Amino acid sequence: MTEARAKARTERGESLFAERFALFAECLLTGVWIAVAALPLVTGPAAFAAGARHLRRRITHEVGGLREFAADFRSAVRRGWLVGLAGWAAAGAVWVDVQAVRAGLPGGPLVGAVGLFALIGAAVAGLRAAAVWQPGASWRALLADAGRRTVLDPAGSFLIVGGLAVVVCSAWFAAPLAVPVLGAVAAASLAVEERYRRR
Repeated sequence: MTEARAKARTERGESLFAERFALFAECLLTGVWIAVAALPLVTGPAAFAAGARHLRRRITHEVGGLREFAADFRSAVRRGWLVGLAGWAAAGAVWVDVQAVRAGLPGGPLVGAVGLFALIGAAVAGLRAAAVWQPGASWRALLADAGRRTVLDPAGSFLIVGGLAVVVCSAWFAAPLAVPVLGAVAAASLAVEERYRRR
């Protein structure tokens, strides 16, 4: 009896390991899909939304692959490109702030720091919004709710910032490494949102 239980536990442990490894591999593949879909630059939020939805299907054992990812991306990009455009405008504003800091303008360091923190907060809110996106959802409503969650759940937001830091470090170390890591960031955003929902 004890041997049978031990054998069953071993089999379950191996299948659990295999399942988790398969999910990790799926995250890396999804990162590649996200990177390709985000190449036009303004399509980044839609790419993350489609990637998060693909990973959600994978976790719940629903059928889904590249075709479903592409369909989700087409649906998300209809309004999502405006979010991407706004993100690039915010990044441009922060770049101007950084130039003000470098030029030594009075109050430049404070303005630069505030702008940088605002940009990080906006990126986190964007990822949280993308993690809960569903076809037909309003990006404006998603971003408003995600902004509140970003402030009300600082621990979860910090985890997403950590994921973004991993992408930046990977790109600094070797640029191609940042591509698959994007899927891990989408998975982290999904996990943070699920954690917040259960709370």
